[in-house]
Amino acid sequence: MVKWVEYRKNDIIDLIKNIMETAYFNGKLLPKEEIKISPDDRGFLFADGVYEVVRWYEGFFYDMKSHMTRLKRSLRELRINWPDSDSFPSIADELIKINKLENQPSMVYLQVTRGVSRRSHSFPSPEVPPTVYAYAWSFKPESHLKETGIKVMLKEDIRWSRCDIKSVALLPNTISFQEAHENGLKECIFVRNGLITEGSHSNIFFVIDGTLYTHPNQIMFFRYYKKKCFKNC
Repeated sequence: MVKWVEYRKNDIIDLIKNIMETAYFNGKLLPKEEIKISPDDRGFLFADGVYEVVRWYEGFFYDMKSHMTRLKRSLRELRINWPDSDSFPSIADELIKINKLENQPSMVYLQVTRGVSRRSHSFPSPEVPPTVYAYAWSFKPESHLKETGIKVMLKEDIRWSRCDIKSVALLPNTISFQEAHENGLKECIFVRNGLITEGSHSNIFFVIDGTLYTHPNQIMFFRYYKKKCFKNC
């Protein structure tokens, strides 16, 4: 007996994209739908991992050097050993090329976890290889929002105190952003001790009387983009 399944147009488009998409997984470039993550991966069990997202500007990655500095710092702070971390720029470049994204605004996402081991609060001993996953996708920049502006909400900053680590543990961010989304808003802005820190997935800057203001790096999640912005001011 044949069972027919109805798909919406967008579902079919997403299915085709997944079939055609190539991602990086533990040293190999593979069709994305073939990649399997172990249920014992510590990233799955504990959010024990770090990530990076780098922007592709149709010909170059924005400030890859700073992304690498931040990646290595996050790995070091969590004591995750990825001996091949210097390979990320070439991995990102290959993902752009193999997915034919050279001429499109795109992003490359990288995630590195502590690897696969039976669930335990202590780190695996002996050490196990990290799980490394990366993929690329194109997007359409919402440039018009720079002119029209967006509506946002303010909320007490409920995140942990180590926001200097680019951890995959983003539940406070996603919960807060979902609240904003359900209220027709574009972003949730965090406030800590009466001061604005950052958005759920964005940086916050103010220009007041010709002076650029933002939250001090030593208190908030250390953003290398800030260094670039101040350098260009």
